[in-house]
Amino acid sequence: MTSIGIYGSMGRMGQAIAAALPDFGARAAGGADAGDDPAELARKADVIVDFSAPAALEAHLAAARAARTPIVIGTTGLGERHHRMIDAAAEDIAVLQTGNTSLGIGLLARLVHEAAQRLGQDWDIEIVEMHHRNKADAPSGTALMLGAAAAEAMGTTLADAGVSDRAGLTGPRAAGTIGMASLRGGSVIGDHMVVFASEGERIELTHRADDRAIFAKGAIRAALWLAGREPGRYTMDQVLGV
Repeated sequence: MTSIGIYGSMGRMGQAIAAALPDFGARAAGGADAGDDPAELARKADVIVDFSAPAALEAHLAAARAARTPIVIGTTGLGERHHRMIDAAAEDIAVLQTGNTSLGIGLLARLVHEAAQRLGQDWDIEIVEMHHRNKADAPSGTALMLGAAAAEAMGTTLADAGVSDRAGLTGPRAAGTIGMASLRGGSVIGDHMVVFASEGERIELTHRADDRAIFAKGAIRAALWLAGREPGRYTMDQVLGV
């Protein structure tokens, strides 16, 4: 029976993951939160799931590397520095980092990539996401993941094509950009819509999360898939087999 440790175990996602473990025949190795020693959990778990905070990632990766324990990273709000740390850790252990562990979102990202590739430059791409009032980062990690999928299909990067700061007299929309808008309010778990708009028509690809358990189930599925893998950086696409 695979044992799964949880960094950020007292958070909403951590608690949802712990509650769902029995459904997958997995065993809880325990949890670690702010003030706890992440190394102890890394030593006794077969695989770790991290839904904590960007500031804790460096210590968590160091603990996982020292124990040679695979880690699934679902923490959002990561910057370039964090991704460099993940790349470095992936030289020694199996690491799966994703902006969203929902299997539905994983499929949506593939659809966005295919649509952007097939529709071409005549179609404008806009991404709208909404989350609860307490979410700390914007755009969401999922919106960034969807934007990155579209940008890759367009032969560019989200860093070059993304636009998330429209305000005032902005002028006409620049061709080849990917617009991103963030809404915050109430208790919304997570809504994401990708709009492809052209002259006279548009396509809207939408995912709405009604239950936080979908992220927990996807995270556990990813952790079970990652356990025992060779060192490297993996994606939810590989878990889905697409």
